Amino acid sequence: MATRDYSLLGPNARQAVDTGLAAAEWYHTDIPRARMKDLMKRTDQPAIRDTAILFACMALFAGIGIALWPSWWSAPFWLAYGMLYGSAMDSRWHECSHGTAFKTRPYNDWLYQVASFCMVRNPVSWRWSHARHHTDTIIVGRDPEIVAMRPPALFRIVMNVFGIFDAWHGWTRMLYNASGRIHPEEAAYIPEQEQPKVIRVARIWVAIYAATIALALALGSMLPLMVIGLPRLYGAWHHVLTGLMQHAGLAENVTDHRLNSRTVYINPISRFIYWNMNYHVEHHMFPMVPYHRLPDLHDAIKHDLPPANTSMWEAYAEIIPVLRRQLAYEDVFLKRDLPATAKPYREDFHSAALGTAAE
Repeated sequence: MATRDYSLLGPNARQAVDTGLAAAEWYHTDIPRARMKDLMKRTDQPAIRDTAILFACMALFAGIGIALWPSWWSAPFWLAYGMLYGSAMDSRWHECSHGTAFKTRPYNDWLYQVASFCMVRNPVSWRWSHARHHTDTIIVGRDPEIVAMRPPALFRIVMNVFGIFDAWHGWTRMLYNASGRIHPEEAAYIPEQEQPKVIRVARIWVAIYAATIALALALGSMLPLMVIGLPRLYGAWHHVLTGLMQHAGLAENVTDHRLNSRTVYINPISRFIYWNMNYHVEHHMFPMVPYHRLPDLHDAIKHDLPPANTSMWEAYAEIIPVLRRQLAYEDVFLKRDLPATAKPYREDFHSAALGTAAE
């Protein structure tokens, strides 16, 4: 397998710039201007409805969990609360970072701040991190959000089902930033004028966590931490399950989202938690389309996309064999098949992609 350095300060980062993969021109499916304008139209109502449902459910589950504490009868309600805290907030953080969930900008900002806190992702750092992810999607050395590297860090992925590594990294980076420092990799994509905001947010978060821990000690109970903090661990499994499907096993270093992103049909409950990010090729190709219009966007361009996986089971049935081969240091990836009506891949695909298409 070819040696890869996924850090943002290593040789692959320089190579991506030198070869034109950084900030490259990406393929987009042709879609009529009027149709795209309609799909990009923002409105508050769907996100207000979904946000009200989300917080009402969180309040209900946490309330019952507190009422039944410390009985084991409270466990199902904490698990449900945790899934909304540690997984649904991942998609809310994501969509509000694009500013498309609501038409009213402050609504996006408010939910983004809350969701960022729940996910332990500094809202300033991660706004710029995610912008880089969309500019240089799965470009080695440029994309700071690559999850399934080659070879994949399987132990890390499994542990993140319980939030172990991601949450620990978030908390340690929070303390690092609160001490007045910006990590060198963060400095690679966060503008200098934004960096003091990173430090200010981290210090506010440290104060919130300190107050929560102090309350837990005063009460002699971990109950406050079941409401704030620990749900990031025990509720992370759903966002890992759905998030890994986005890009795992697909091509790196290509400039066509049909090659490095995956669309999967999933059940309505998971779609609510995931806020339609299962339409991931569509989202990357047209990130300014609000989450509630992604099914319509899918219908409009699916003639030009690889066939969607019909379920999470089917998606993982194709992901796992490729990851197993990558774990054995085979330099392989899954090449997507396009329908007959689709425009072909860019001619530079074979030279740009690092690896061999899996059979």
